[in-house]
Amino acid sequence: MATVKVKFRPSLVQGRRGRAHYHLAPAHNNASPQSILLLDFFRTQIEQLLALNRIGTAQNYAKTLQSFSRFLDGEPLAVAELTEQVVCRYNTYLVQRGLVRNSISFYMRVLRAVYNRAVREHLAPQTNPFAQVYTGIDCTRKRAVKQTTIAALNNLPLAEDSPLAFARDIFIFSYCTRGMAFVDIAYLRRSDLRGGVISYTRRKTGQLLTIRIEPAIQRIVDRYRTARSPYIFPIISSLDARTAYQQYKTALYAYNRQLQRLSQMVECECRLTSYTSRHSWATAARDHNVPLSVISAGMGHTSERTTQIYLASLENRVVDNANRDIIGML
Repeated sequence: MATVKVKFRPSLVQGRRGRAHYHLAPAHNNASPQSILLLDFFRTQIEQLLALNRIGTAQNYAKTLQSFSRFLDGEPLAVAELTEQVVCRYNTYLVQRGLVRNSISFYMRVLRAVYNRAVREHLAPQTNPFAQVYTGIDCTRKRAVKQTTIAALNNLPLAEDSPLAFARDIFIFSYCTRGMAFVDIAYLRRSDLRGGVISYTRRKTGQLLTIRIEPAIQRIVDRYRTARSPYIFPIISSLDARTAYQQYKTALYAYNRQLQRLSQMVECECRLTSYTSRHSWATAARDHNVPLSVISAGMGHTSERTTQIYLASLENRVVDNANRDIIGML
């Protein structure tokens, strides 16, 4: 059976903070399915992601590949040799290097995705080697803010065309569009808005979402949309996938910096980040008795379990209030 081996090397161009961008050069080789090396197969997956312009996911895979390569320390490992024992050893390796549980889970989920793809391509039998390691996502610290904080942020007197005003408007736009992720806002095109609705595909999950354009949304769109750019907001300008991705990453860093300043101006109960608007919308929807299934669909989650993580702190508050009513007679 013919397979493709690829050489994996960082380019001479480094991203922010020295992060490398990766290019892959294929070279053909004959090998049986049982002898295909896991790292070689890993590289082909990154190559395919780059071909699909899924730059962020490709970089996540590249990061995991580097970590797993260091763990193997030059020892060859066929795809079919990724056993539960190897995975547990890798888990121990990550723990010994001081990684927290969510970071370890990140590497395990990527490695599992590559392994499952190899199984689907009949390069290895399915032996469930990840059964004994954690691949979930721990509940994070509280990220939602109250609706009164959202209103105060919206009404802040800020200089027009300032970085602070732009960050505020993007935050409010995200909140009004059911917590649209910053990456989806950055890539939102004028062609995605028609007939009074926004129709876009979530870059993280590939789901198509449709949102009715309410007046609060339209006001922000009108403030920034120009005929000179195919994009709604001046976050990215390039049509080249890799250049656009780097513009997005740079803008995300600047966005979070401005949100830190806005946090102090509204004296909110937690620091504002690019995630806060998403968590806040989910919490507000739950406060308005919107069913969990509807919130999950509105946010484009692939499962309600993800939505439950967003709402964990709220659920505790609801239970505490119920408990106060129950034991109030004591």
